[in-house]
Amino acid sequence: MIILTDGLRELVGDSMRAALMRFTHSPVSGVITGATSTAMLQSSSATTVTAVGFVGVGVITFQEALGIILGANIGTTMTGWFVVMLGFKLKLGTIVLPLVFLGAILRLFGSGRLAASGYAIAGFGLIFVGITMMQQGMSGLENFISPEQLPGGSIGGRLLLVGIGIVTTLITQSSSAGVAATVTALYAGAINLEQGISLIIGMDIGTTVTAVLATIGGTINAKRTGYSHVAYNLFAASIALLLISPYILLLGTLFPGNSLTNSGIALISFHTTYNTLGVLIILPFFNRITHMMEVLVPEKPLLYTQKLDKSLYEQTDLALNVVQSTISAELLALLAHTNYILGETTTGYHIDLNELQQALSKTRVYTDRIQPSAKEGADWERLISIIHSLDHIYRLLERCEEDQDRANTVKDTPFLGEARTRLSSMITEIMDDIKNNHWIEASQRAKKVETWINKHVEDLRDNIMIKIANSDITAPEGTRYLEALRWLERVSKHIARITYHYSRGLMASGIEN
Repeated sequence: MIILTDGLRELVGDSMRAALMRFTHSPVSGVITGATSTAMLQSSSATTVTAVGFVGVGVITFQEALGIILGANIGTTMTGWFVVMLGFKLKLGTIVLPLVFLGAILRLFGSGRLAASGYAIAGFGLIFVGITMMQQGMSGLENFISPEQLPGGSIGGRLLLVGIGIVTTLITQSSSAGVAATVTALYAGAINLEQGISLIIGMDIGTTVTAVLATIGGTINAKRTGYSHVAYNLFAASIALLLISPYILLLGTLFPGNSLTNSGIALISFHTTYNTLGVLIILPFFNRITHMMEVLVPEKPLLYTQKLDKSLYEQTDLALNVVQSTISAELLALLAHTNYILGETTTGYHIDLNELQQALSKTRVYTDRIQPSAKEGADWERLISIIHSLDHIYRLLERCEEDQDRANTVKDTPFLGEARTRLSSMITEIMDDIKNNHWIEASQRAKKVETWINKHVEDLRDNIMIKIANSDITAPEGTRYLEALRWLERVSKHIARITYHYSRGLMASGIEN
């Protein structure tokens, strides 16, 4: 199963990822896409982990990911049909050996899609070789293990078998492999149909662990997707447990004297039926369920953005006020972090940049929805100024997040000490200005320091070039110093632009200091 899945992922993985993004705009299309992707990849885990990843980075929404998750549960049942109809009905174990050889040759000597095809072909063949080996290994097993020795008819017995199924999937990391082993045991007479059904119910629950693990460290929507997978599988398992007795009774009535061969088909039919039934029950209540998951797994209130109230959209002036207040809090935190990486211990402190980035994203989304009544006047000017300020805050955040080595060079290089001190002192003074709402003074102060740093940096840059030419420093060392100078220029520039645009927004609203 691993070889087949890896080969198919190499062969059609990109197409499947594109389909997951393109065809998931409604719950039904999401279910169909999830089922098709899983059937083609032969792995529900591959589909669900991809969905969790996509929703985590914002490529698809939580609602779209939930549709894919539901479909994946249907798609994974196709492997059972594949095994029963070809592996047991046609007994392809010996016939497929040339396929395994062909696949190995293509994998060894081919490249690109041809090599991926070879891997998939080899995996396809090995499944039937494995089934044949399992059948041979389990031959006579009924003399040692019989259905009577295993739990079954009672609720407790069924739950115990469900637990065994969960553990099996945790160990093999493949419910499909577990289903194949269960069908083989059923054919060998080691278990009966009722016990086989309980085992595959547990195997379906076991697949949720992979999706939950994929949510660790993820966004709130990624967590909702992973937890929804668990919730759905538990819901479907509950339905399945209630249907076991009626299903066995119905089969006994319609097909008296049911053979072991037909029991395999009956097992996989039940697997497909209860997963499909679960999805059909969920779909009419899809929106309510997504809302319920949003309530049960609430979004952690982001620091800095508590004031962004959606009810203020209709009152543009008030909405702009809360955005400006939010930006002020975000900028103060970012300036403190900038001083922290510059080595300033009095006013600098470390902040969670990921949390700040999420807050800035939320602020930007909120700002995008503010619509002044006219594209002119005070509100319009304030909105434009806010957009400019946010843009430069994002860039300053990038400088702090991605250019840590350059900041360390500024902090640790003696001949950059004067520029570092000037920048750090300016940041401290601007933080005081912001706290006192003295934005015009902050803007003037930032512009003055930016001008000084630009001139000072030009002189330092010339000196570095001379040192490289005289072999006083190596070219890589000189490059490191030049990058540190560019960092100083960019940071001072972004702070100057932020304070300039913010003060313009205040002036447009009639608030100067």
